[in-house]
Amino acid sequence: MKTLLLMRHAKSSWKHPELSDYERPLNKRGQRDAPRMGKLLLEQGLTPELILSSSAKRARDTADSVAKACHYDGEPELFDILYEESSGSYLKLLRILPNTYERVLVVGHNPVLESVLLSLTCTFKRMPTAAIAHLELPIQRWDVLRRKLEGTVVNLWTPETLLSD
Repeated sequence: MKTLLLMRHAKSSWKHPELSDYERPLNKRGQRDAPRMGKLLLEQGLTPELILSSSAKRARDTADSVAKACHYDGEPELFDILYEESSGSYLKLLRILPNTYERVLVVGHNPVLESVLLSLTCTFKRMPTAAIAHLELPIQRWDVLRRKLEGTVVNLWTPETLLSD
């Protein structure tokens, strides 16, 4: 059984219209929510063994904040392919992971994350900014990852659900 954590980047800023979409930073809410979600992973005993992130600034900043808050040992690995709008790109990257990793966090973008979640669990879940979906996948090796895997959504946390607890 492999554990996959899918996280949408935290809330980004639209304050600087001269910046490209790729270079948009986190806004104040995003800067608050990202470490809060990392702390949640730590509290749940879900600190990832590997963090993969889109190379877009808002995703990089989210991944860095989460990594620090959950006491991740290392630096998130950045991939341009996770900025693309294709669930196939995400699955392709996951399929080449070493099987020694049991728990992996991927920080990316919508609507692709919702599509990946649907593809792996046959369940649609809305993923607002900074949401984390905890998936259990019925596989022993990453290279057998495929669509319609019928994995399980164990939980889906959002910053709003944490505030209401």
